[in-house]
Amino acid sequence: MEDSHSIIVETMPSSVVNPSPTTVVEMLSTMDNAHSIDIDSASSGPQDPSVSKEVQNLLQKINAGSSALVKGSEVGRKQLLADATALCLTLETPIETLLRITWSQSTFYAVLKIAVDVNLFEKLGENDSSPKTIPQLANLTGMSVELMGRMMRHLGAMGVVLELEDGLYAPSRLAKNLTIPVYRDTVVACFDMQGPALSNLPKYLAQTGYRNPENPVDGPWQYGHKTPLHFFDWLVANPKTFSAFNNHMSAYSQGRPSWMDPDFYPTEERLIKGFEAGIDSVLLVDQAGGLGHDLEELCRKLPHAPGRLILQDQAKVIETVKVDLDPRITPMAHDIFTPQPIQGARAYFMHSILHDWPDEKCRDILRHLVTAMKPGYSKLLINELVIPNRGAHPATTGLDWLMMALMSSSERTEKDWTDLLQSVGLTVVGIWTHSPGTESLIEAVIPTILDDLSVTSEPVVP
Repeated sequence: MEDSHSIIVETMPSSVVNPSPTTVVEMLSTMDNAHSIDIDSASSGPQDPSVSKEVQNLLQKINAGSSALVKGSEVGRKQLLADATALCLTLETPIETLLRITWSQSTFYAVLKIAVDVNLFEKLGENDSSPKTIPQLANLTGMSVELMGRMMRHLGAMGVVLELEDGLYAPSRLAKNLTIPVYRDTVVACFDMQGPALSNLPKYLAQTGYRNPENPVDGPWQYGHKTPLHFFDWLVANPKTFSAFNNHMSAYSQGRPSWMDPDFYPTEERLIKGFEAGIDSVLLVDQAGGLGHDLEELCRKLPHAPGRLILQDQAKVIETVKVDLDPRITPMAHDIFTPQPIQGARAYFMHSILHDWPDEKCRDILRHLVTAMKPGYSKLLINELVIPNRGAHPATTGLDWLMMALMSSSERTEKDWTDLLQSVGLTVVGIWTHSPGTESLIEAVIPTILDDLSVTSEPVVP
């Protein structure tokens, strides 16, 4: 390390390595000149009349929305959170916003990953989460006292740990959850996967003339990670990150509304009604369904549902499916890029599959399904995000950019979904959305002259 450091230093101008008093004076003079720039027009704060009015409006909305929180409404809670976030953004000056993004948040993720690496949150939880000093935590984790102090101050400033008094800390609700593998590994997986891809994304887009990435084996992921492998192949080759990724996916689904819930998609009316019963009749085929979590949930929530349920995925995945699946579920090895062996099922289902692939690859998948579908009877059910044209949730737009960086794919708007499905001969007949920032359920069919093809896209309000 000493040799490499000396090489770096030798390539720097001597004025930077050992700045002279004159150089320091020149730098300070430049900084002073920056202060003289007139930025009044760009630094409106709460004293600005328009800002003050917006603050008052948001405070009124927050006060009115608090009753929904008391009633336990999830939609009300999310609206209250959105209004509170808008209030913070309105109160911030532009420079406060920039410093939050470039200083506080950019360093926060790295500090959080380091905290996970040294098992900080497990140590904080020892002895019934009793408050601990910085020297105590340094001793428990093997970190120096000085470094632990810097880490705890930033975690405290970001609300991850509770600062009880000078140098005394206790775990917050988030810190306690970060001892649970599915939450802890969300930090690990996303940091390891996203870091190189996102940090190199601006450079990649500049070099490609700012064109939308569409090649899943020659895109931002390969550029950032310096690998020829597709994202999923890279995960297989890196089992530690793959395991963390699987835990992350489990955490992602926690507490989110399910399309099988009675206040989401009308399963009785649109799926079970009209089912053509028979000895081998299939109600639903879950393509790339993993270990069968969605189908097991369907069995629990719709115990009276008729017909067989088919779980399909790659052979290596199907081999790991547990043996005590509900007897209505039949595991079957199948590659989504090959012809669909189950013909004429009532429904073909995909959960967060198509967002992994650019449009042309999606068409390859969909054409095999269209060939298997029975016109006037079969339905395609897609459980994915649908980005609204206005007022999109930041988690949704953020995931859209992650899909670009990791897989050269995307999340899609309602028009994107409609155009994609129409390109393979399918028509969208309904889009059901439970709450902002969560997956919708898209229903598509092969159109016939008897179909009512008026599209339903109203949000579902519990």
